[in-house]
Parts: sequence; C-alpha cells; structure tokens
Amino acid sequence: MSGAERLRVLIVRTSSLGDVVQAVPVLTALRRALPAARLGWVVEEGYAPLLAGHPALDDLLPVALRRWGRAPLRPAHLAELGGFLDRLTGFGADVALDLMGSHKGAAIAALSLAGRRIGLAARCRREPESALWINEAVVNEAPHAVDRYLSLLVPLGIPSGPAAFAPEALFARAKPPLPAAVAAGGPYLFLHPGAAWGNKRLPAATWADAVTQIARASGLRAWIGAGPGEEALAREIAARAPGSAAIAAPDLPSLGTLLREARLVLGGDTGPLHLAHALGSPVLAVMGPTDPGRHGPYRAPERVVAHRLPCSFCHRRMAEPRPCLTAIPAGEIAARALALLAGNA
Repeated sequence: MSGAERLRVLIVRTSSLGDVVQAVPVLTALRRALPAARLGWVVEEGYAPLLAGHPALDDLLPVALRRWGRAPLRPAHLAELGGFLDRLTGFGADVALDLMGSHKGAAIAALSLAGRRIGLAARCRREPESALWINEAVVNEAPHAVDRYLSLLVPLGIPSGPAAFAPEALFARAKPPLPAAVAAGGPYLFLHPGAAWGNKRLPAATWADAVTQIARASGLRAWIGAGPGEEALAREIAARAPGSAAIAAPDLPSLGTLLREARLVLGGDTGPLHLAHALGSPVLAVMGPTDPGRHGPYRAPERVVAHRLPCSFCHRRMAEPRPCLTAIPAGEIAARALALLAGNA
C-alpha cells in the first residue's frame, strides 16, 4: 500500500444544500483514486442525512454552526462545539480540502490541524482574504462549481474529472417510501417553486400556467413542493393549477424520495433542483439572476430555460423577480418540459 493511499483526507463543505450536492463528485473521485484512504466530511447537521452511510465516506462530522450561531454562548452549544472540535482533530487529517472559499471553511480546515490545507487561490474565492487560512492555493476559474471543486484534487495527483454523483449512494441510510397520496396518484411531475432569493422565484401565476399545460399534455399529476416558510406559495400555485396539490416533505430524505421518483422536476437555481439532478431525475431549471453556465444543472444546458437580457445573470439578491424571469412565458417552459418528457430535448 502506498503512502498516498493511507492519507486521511477531510472535505470541508458545510452548506448549502446545492453546494453540498455539487461537492459529492469530489468524494467519489477521492475514493476512486485512493481506495485505502480514510475520507471524512464536515457538513451542517441538516444536510448530514444526504451523506450518512455513503459507501465512499468513512467519517461524517456534522457541525451545527447555524444553530450555534443563534445563541453562541449557551452552555449546551459551547459543549457541542467542544465535542465537534475533539472529533475534528481526532480525525487526524493529513489533507483538508476547503471547498467553501470562505473564512468559515478555511478556518475549519485550519482547526483540523491538517498539514496540507488545499483551497482555491484568493482571486477565485468568495472571500479572498480567507486564503490566509490555507497553505496550498489552486488557481481555477472554471465556470461551474463542480469543476472548481474537482480542481482541488490536482495537488493530490488526482485528475479533475470526470464527475460522478453516484446517485445510488446518496441517502444510503434513509430512503423513506413515497407518501401514500403521491404513490396512489401514479406518475407525477414535481415543482419546487421556492428559492432563497426573491428574484430567483418565478411568479406563482407563471408556474401555475406552465404546470397546467404540462399536466394537460402529459397526463402527469403535479405535486407542488413546499420548503419551510414556502407553504403559502405552494398552496397558491396548487390553487391556480387544476388537479395539482401542495405537499411538504417533513425532512431531507423524504424530499429526496419525492425527487428521485418524479418523472420531471421543475424549479429554479435551488438546492432541491441540484439534488434532483444528482439523483438522476430529469430536471428543468428556470433561471434569471444566476448564470446557467455556473449554476445550472451540471453538464446539462438543455435542461435550462433562461433569457439573456442585458441585465441577466447579475447575481444580485433582490426581493422580487425581475424581467430576466418575468419575461419568460409559461408556454416556453411547458414546451421545453414536454420535449424533455418525450426525449426530444
């Protein structure tokens, strides 16, 4: 066994859902190249079910930075933080891969005490000053996040591709059945209309019109997904789209099942859309403020509807959708969706 194979490699990508999903090919590439290495991953506790039991992963290190940050001096939180730091240093990382490009990710890599802390160079990072925490910088300005993440493997002598999401390995310990109502309704399309930014959310009326046209032409039942705080949006779309219904997944594994079994998943540039793509489900993303080349479904430009306006792809957070989204007609979305369903995209 070579020294390289005995490496202990720690992946640091704590959040958010879409970013964690897009980092999965790093794990599969490491295991493919270093079958005897010990691999660990630091991830926010809410996303841990995605990776729990993954056959390529030896150690899952959940962290609760979001929860702890709401009450940082609470004794229970300080105790949990101490326990996490013990597990982090106990992993004994030789290499830490900072996939976040931020102070948070780079600090966790440094706290792991890994001798090699690999991350993107300052000019390629979201928070350039955080490059001070790493000691091996990689210059890579590839458009898509998946390719940028994979480029961090080059210093380990591992080729930066091809990307493999290995959908069968996701949610290895938690694959709940479909809700009874969904299973009884037959084949379906799934719409996740919510998004973290207001200007990533297509108007409810447009989604409802598109879903109605798709369902009428395909015969598929439409289920409208609701994340936390998005219940009213899902209900509004369902009320406008005859035959559809709103549904809330109680947890991430349940959402994974709904996405995995769907004939088509529609949404914007959101974590659930990227998760569906990684799970191997057909997807269609409707995008406006973010560039499909950087943030769309990986290597699937045919699965994006976007209009290139002078103001498109500004990547600015706003409260309401702008013309880059509002100018996209429901008929265009429905036509692309039906072509994908027919295999003609």
